[in-house]
Amino acid sequence: MTQLPNSLEARDIAFQLHSYTDARKHEEMGPMVIEKGEGIYVEDSSGKRYIEGLAGLWSVAVGFGEKRLVEAAARQMEKLPYYHTFAHKTHGPSVELAEKLVTMAPVPMSKAYFTNSGSEANDTAIKLIWYRSNAMGKPEKKKIISRVRGYHGVTIASASLTGLPNNHRSFDLPMSNILHTMSPHYRTMRLEGESEADFARRCADELEKLILAEGPETIAAFFGEPVMGAGGVIVPPEGYWDLVQPILKKYDILFVADEVICGFGRTGNMFGTETYGLQPDIMTLSKALSSSYLPMSALLVNEKVYGAVADESHKIGTFGHGYTAAGHPVAAAVALENLKIIEERDLVGHVRDISPTFLKRLHALGEHDLVIESRGIGFIGAIELAHSDLAKTPGALGAKANAAFTERGLISRALGDTMAFCPPLIMTEAQVNEMFDIAEAGLAAVAKAL
Repeated sequence: MTQLPNSLEARDIAFQLHSYTDARKHEEMGPMVIEKGEGIYVEDSSGKRYIEGLAGLWSVAVGFGEKRLVEAAARQMEKLPYYHTFAHKTHGPSVELAEKLVTMAPVPMSKAYFTNSGSEANDTAIKLIWYRSNAMGKPEKKKIISRVRGYHGVTIASASLTGLPNNHRSFDLPMSNILHTMSPHYRTMRLEGESEADFARRCADELEKLILAEGPETIAAFFGEPVMGAGGVIVPPEGYWDLVQPILKKYDILFVADEVICGFGRTGNMFGTETYGLQPDIMTLSKALSSSYLPMSALLVNEKVYGAVADESHKIGTFGHGYTAAGHPVAAAVALENLKIIEERDLVGHVRDISPTFLKRLHALGEHDLVIESRGIGFIGAIELAHSDLAKTPGALGAKANAAFTERGLISRALGDTMAFCPPLIMTEAQVNEMFDIAEAGLAAVAKAL
């Protein structure tokens, strides 16, 4: 009989395929096993404690080990551990959460629809958009525009929206009818002598040229994160959204605001939509919605979208879409309690109070010799690294910085050569300084080694 591996690390290597990981390299180096978490900290299997500088995956808003969320899950598990929302069925937590989200939306929304992840929410948004075009007798209006370096998920459809090469390579993506316009990253995309205002105008002009070249009658929707997350924390140039939105309205193109990272306080307002004065027709939500304690995501759609979808479902006799676990009662109960915590503790106000320190320390890193740009807003930011010795190996410097941060007790995330910071919203000013002290020490160590 074959002897099975004993340690958790060995069993992981033997049996698990990991996301965003070099599978062969993983076989050699093995995993970091995280055993527990409390507040802004997590602890690995050796007992070493780390600041979780990315809030898990941009998502644990209220921190780790929040007992109120554990208790909310336990209460609901005892009462109704599972039910669905198919075929005229419902349950209390999904009704309450739908009402909460529609009423707290920063722009008028008609209905909430539940899914299980940001990827599923954006994938479903695409289906709703196509369904609506057919309902309106416009079968040619199916093309969707997103942006280079945008991130919208990893299903076949949502990964096609995502504008990052590694999400397309060897997956035969993007699929047809998905178009990409330029990234609004001023430093890398500006022309010589071009002001930020002129750059924003050029971004808008390129979008309009793409629409006209393809035919406005064929463009159904535009997807955009208020602030780009996984593409490198790209904060839009001043005036960008004020120029883009009128173009969408001019050509009757739906606007989908991907709030998966920005939503629920991250940018200093409850939604990034508020921060930038957006008027989306659809909002996609996830991550901080439940602080990722349980899988939960949602779409909010306005009446312009819902009305046509409802009419088409009546014509067909059903809305033929849904997920077994969508609107799961336990996940919905946790999300409701999570939103209560965010509101009761005024975590959005807390972000506004602490953000100046966060951004001051972030931009101070921008003075380091290895850093070519620092950028951020609210409680999300990044530093982009460069060094002549590693210029021909993209991502190598980010990997070195990531290792140096981890060794010193800070978990960040290397997005190529960009180091991202997106801590739990509960982080205190002292903890902000602790996090950036570690980052400074890590950069110093990398610079010395080079």
